[in-house]
Amino acid sequence: MNLKGQQAMRYLAQPDPKKAGLLIFGADPMRVALKRQEAILALIGPDGETEMRLARLPAADLRKDAAALSDAIRAQGFFPGPRVAFVEDATDGLAPLIAEALRDWRPGDAQIVVTAGGLTGKSALKKLFDASGDTISIGLYDDLPTQDEIEAELIRARFASISSAAMEDLT
Repeated sequence: MNLKGQQAMRYLAQPDPKKAGLLIFGADPMRVALKRQEAILALIGPDGETEMRLARLPAADLRKDAAALSDAIRAQGFFPGPRVAFVEDATDGLAPLIAEALRDWRPGDAQIVVTAGGLTGKSALKKLFDASGDTISIGLYDDLPTQDEIEAELIRARFASISSAAMEDLT
């Protein structure tokens, strides 16, 4: 399923832990990384990485070891809690491997979070995540942030009150 706009931003802030996977893609690697961090933090919590509930799989490593993703989604950690298998910098060449892992995914397995650069509508990776009701695809484009996004970032940065003139300038 492909999410856009406010629906996408709400999902990234509170991803559904029952979904098998999430694809976040866009031309701006920093924006993709920030939204990926937000989604993973919401899924596994602030201690998830230190409790080893996050498996990082660079795309280059995954190309060398096709079983690594399947192993990561089934691996049981020492600490209880939700887990994430994160595939970084994926390309269309990994679509068959990711498709296989998504087919084998069962509730209780680690959620698969994939990031990619700019993808076209014909991208095999994008089509894979768009076609399934069990996965989410979110494209981050060079649109200006909305007032809601700006307000959310200000709250996250602990700016309690912003004058209307300052908000107008930021928007």
